[in-house]
Amino acid sequence: MNGGSVGELALTGGEPVLGSLAPVNWPRTTDADRAAVLSVLDSNLFVSDRTEATAVERLERSWAEYLGVRRCVGVSNGTTAIELALLAHGIGPGDEVVVPALTFVGTAMAVVHVGATPVYADVDPVTFTMTADSLAAEITERTRAVVPVHLHGLSADLAAIDEVARRHGCVVVEDAAQAHGARYRGVPSGATGNTATFSLQMTKNLPTCGEGGLVVTDDERVADRIVQLRQFGETIRPDRPRRYVSHRLGFNAKLSNVQAAYTSSQLERLDEYHAARRANVEAFLARLRDLDGLTCPSEPDGYEHAWHILRFVVDFDRLFPGVDTGAARGVLMRALRAEGMPVTRYQMMPLADQPALRALVRQKPDSWPVTQDVIDRSFTLQQRHLPPDAGPLLQSFADAVEKVWSHRKVLAELAEGAGR
Repeated sequence: MNGGSVGELALTGGEPVLGSLAPVNWPRTTDADRAAVLSVLDSNLFVSDRTEATAVERLERSWAEYLGVRRCVGVSNGTTAIELALLAHGIGPGDEVVVPALTFVGTAMAVVHVGATPVYADVDPVTFTMTADSLAAEITERTRAVVPVHLHGLSADLAAIDEVARRHGCVVVEDAAQAHGARYRGVPSGATGNTATFSLQMTKNLPTCGEGGLVVTDDERVADRIVQLRQFGETIRPDRPRRYVSHRLGFNAKLSNVQAAYTSSQLERLDEYHAARRANVEAFLARLRDLDGLTCPSEPDGYEHAWHILRFVVDFDRLFPGVDTGAARGVLMRALRAEGMPVTRYQMMPLADQPALRALVRQKPDSWPVTQDVIDRSFTLQQRHLPPDAGPLLQSFADAVEKVWSHRKVLAELAEGAGR
C-alpha cells in the first residue's frame, strides 16, 4: 500500500484515505472552449437549419475526418441518434432489434420509440459486451437490426457480431455513446463500416456543455435521411431559402451550434486526454489486479479501451462465504465510499427488468444469467478518472481499495449482520 499505514476503516470510525467523496471535475472547460462558445453567441447562429456555414457542420466534418468516415450528422442527444439511425434503416413496427441486456436504458428505449421490439442478448463476463452466440440465439424471422453497445468504452466483438448479422440479413447500428477514442483491431469505434451513434452528453469522454449526439455512416442515403429526420422531414439546402416542405415524418432533433462549438474545441484535446487517461488508469489498475477476489476491468488483445467507466467484479463467495451477496456488496461499497472513493452500481437490473420495458419482454426471466451475475457482483467508478491529471486521485483510490481489502474480516462480520 502506497498511502501510509492501513489504519482502521473509516466505516468503523477510522480516518478516511480522502477527507470526503472526491468531487466530479469533468468536463474541463478551457479558455479555448469559452472562446468557441462566445464566437457562436457573437455570430447569432444558434441552430443547424441555417443556410450559412454553422458550428454544427464544422463539428460534423471534423468528427467524420477524425474517424475516417464519409458522413456525420449532429443531433440532439445520443438516444435520439439511435432512434434516427434505426428509422433511417427502415426499422419500425413489427420489427425486433437485439440489444445487450447490460447497458443504459436509452439503448432499448430508442428501439421502442421507433415502434420496434427490443430483444435482449447476454454479455461476456469479462468485456461486459454482447456476445455473438447470445445474439444468434435470439434472432427470429422478425429480427431486422442489432445494436451492439461498446459499453464503458470497450468495443463489442464486431467481427463476430457482424458475421451473425450478415448471415441473418440484419442491420448493425453500433451504440458507441461511451467509446470516443476506443479502437477495435486498430479501427476507431464507429468507423468499422456500420452506422454508429455517439453521445456528447457532458459526462462523456468527448463532451458538450449539456446534451448532444452524432450519427456516422458511409451510406450517403442513410445520412441524408437522418438530416431530414432531425428537421421535420425537410430538406435544408444552403443554396436556397427554407421551403417548409416535409418529405417524411420527422422530428425536431437538431444539435445547437453552441453545443457543437464546445465539442469541436474539446475534440482538439481528445487524443491528449485519451492518452493521459489510459496511462492513469493502467497505473491505477496495476495496483489492484492481484487483490484476492477482485476482477479489474481489462483490455483484451486487439482492443483499445477508452476507459469511460471502470467496472469491478467481486467474488463475494470467496471473500465472504455464506454471506448474502447483496448485503456483502452494500457493505463493501459503503466502506469504499467512507474512504472517499465514490463507487456506484450504475445499472441496478438487466434492461428487460426495467419497469418501463417489462411489458414488452418475450423472453424468460432467466435469459441473461451473465448480465444478472455481473450486476449482482460489481461496482463502478465514474467520471473522476476522466481528467488528464486524475493520476494522483486514482492512486488515492488505490490506497482506499487496498485499505478496505485488508479489513475483509471486519467487512464479512458487518455484511453477515446486515444480511440477517
